[in-house]
Amino acid sequence: MRATLIAASLIAVAAATPAAAKSTPAAVQQVIDLSKQAIGMRSVRGEGNETGKVAELFSETLLKAGWSADEIEIVPVDDTAYLIATWQGSDPTLGPIVISAHMDVVEAKPEDWERDPFTAVVENGYLFGRGASDTKFDAVQAMVSVIELRKQGFKPRRSIVLAFSGDEETTMITSKMIAEQLKNARLVLNVDGASGLLDEETGKPAYWSWQGAEKTYGDFKLEVTNPGGHSSTPRDENAIAQLGAALARINAYRFQPEVNDITRDYFTKAADFEGDPLLAAAMRAFAKDPTDKAAIAVLRGNPAYIGKIGTTCVPTMIEGGHGLNALPQRATGYVNCRIFAGHSKASIIAELKSVADEPALTIEEVNAEYVVEADASPYDKTFVDAATKAVHAAFGNVPIIASQASGASDSMWYRALGVPSYGASGTFTKDSDDYSHGLNERMPIGNIGKSIDYYHVLLTELTSK
Repeated sequence: MRATLIAASLIAVAAATPAAAKSTPAAVQQVIDLSKQAIGMRSVRGEGNETGKVAELFSETLLKAGWSADEIEIVPVDDTAYLIATWQGSDPTLGPIVISAHMDVVEAKPEDWERDPFTAVVENGYLFGRGASDTKFDAVQAMVSVIELRKQGFKPRRSIVLAFSGDEETTMITSKMIAEQLKNARLVLNVDGASGLLDEETGKPAYWSWQGAEKTYGDFKLEVTNPGGHSSTPRDENAIAQLGAALARINAYRFQPEVNDITRDYFTKAADFEGDPLLAAAMRAFAKDPTDKAAIAVLRGNPAYIGKIGTTCVPTMIEGGHGLNALPQRATGYVNCRIFAGHSKASIIAELKSVADEPALTIEEVNAEYVVEADASPYDKTFVDAATKAVHAAFGNVPIIASQASGASDSMWYRALGVPSYGASGTFTKDSDDYSHGLNERMPIGNIGKSIDYYHVLLTELTSK
């Protein structure tokens, strides 16, 4: 972590807020229409993956808006694809501003949903469908904003690059490939997920946070093997029972809560906008003393905060045995961890081994090539000033707060290459409306026009310098 994040991350920029370019009703409707079309394409890894069709939809949209064919690249990779579209700036010697998002989504089974997850609908001010919040809507909103900026005659000095990956939810192969291709970028604006919080009661913007770091993603394979044998002659050692007991201990275990410069400032400032007095008090108390047991208990009881106070590891899959009438020779489980910054994967494996307390258990990381450890992005005054101007111009004088993400995103691949990447979407939503990866995923659509205005100011500021 850079020490400069300590004091600077939450300071409101005093520079005058510029007048935002006004979005048009046609642009707002285009965001809704394109989002619905994209959600209707089942861009899930595996058979029938339609991520390539999403890329084609976006490409066709950009071609109609004035991009030339040689400015758009769609690259098939296995069963998916990625898209890079460049709006050339006037000075090719300057690193571009990259807008990052992903076109793929996690699986969704229609029989579990109230609505078909791949048939987008708008009801009561919300867009419903898989990808509404993670993250087709945000990708479309950013893309349409760039289209509108070009229509209005803006001439960027730095190039603007739309970089949409095709497997962020799974292997991240395309994410890594894109980052390698764009490692000359000045900085990356990752629009994967809402950056703004709406007040639960009033629905008005409470604050906007730029994400400067994220926890490290890790998948670990836990396995117990036995000689096996006939089920009529059971033994004390049973691979399934041993693994089950180890997973239960891991599931019940809580890693040491902790704070860093970003999360301490986040808890301190965000508490002012928390409607639940008990939760707000816990946030402030935890920021002052991360060993405060009462504060920890409150924060762990809230899904929005449990991942912000330390490393989390949870069992996600199991498999084992080879016959209904045989003692298991092998039992395998998988644990997914989101590792707080400053801890290595090796240290987490060692801690899991200790907690599991099973001598026969082995633990190893899987899919290590799909993730990378990366430091936080540095505090960048140019970016923070531009983002502050943009948010204030579009949404009013809302506070600007730095944050650390609990989940993994494409940002880690850029950061690992030394390219600053910041979570900076123009979307505001309520904590209670966060259904990413879950049933009945949704996104409020009442602020599309303001979000477009936000992007206009942000991109004008960043690409003119």
